[in-house]
Amino acid sequence: MRRLTVTVSLVLVSLPACRRAPSGPATIEEPAALASTVQMADPRMKVQLVKGFHEVESGAWRWTMGRFAVNLLPPVSASAKGADLVMKFSIPEVLIKANKDVTVNASVNGAHLPPVAYQTVGEKTLKLSVPASVLAGDAVRCEFVLDKTLPPSPQDPRELGVIVSSIGLQKKP
Repeated sequence: MRRLTVTVSLVLVSLPACRRAPSGPATIEEPAALASTVQMADPRMKVQLVKGFHEVESGAWRWTMGRFAVNLLPPVSASAKGADLVMKFSIPEVLIKANKDVTVNASVNGAHLPPVAYQTVGEKTLKLSVPASVLAGDAVRCEFVLDKTLPPSPQDPRELGVIVSSIGLQKKP
């Protein structure tokens, strides 16, 4: 009986040393799980940016090119109810001065959504209904095409479109 007591005591004493450290917030090295909304400033979300985005600026947003795309996790029940594609972005004055307007064309998994034209400068929220039929699966590709951009110039060698802070899929009520 004494041997059993000593063995149990040793096991109990060693248990705290075997515990895993509690997992804290994801680090930059750990890939984030696929999200329904991509915040452009979050470095963990960069893996969801498929194409057409420049680096983060002012710790909050990214310039796009004329064509850009993200992969998103469809919200719960989206394959039955559909979802809303929501992009929060800004149209810079220089783009409107040069082009008078800009039209945003969007598609989700190849299904084209209605184009939206903008003639004014400033912060915008694009919100388009996405049919349930294209939201099945673990990930969907959301692609955007702008009809006008700013071409590369001596001041900035990049093609510049709009300034995006977030893109996401929101579940319908």
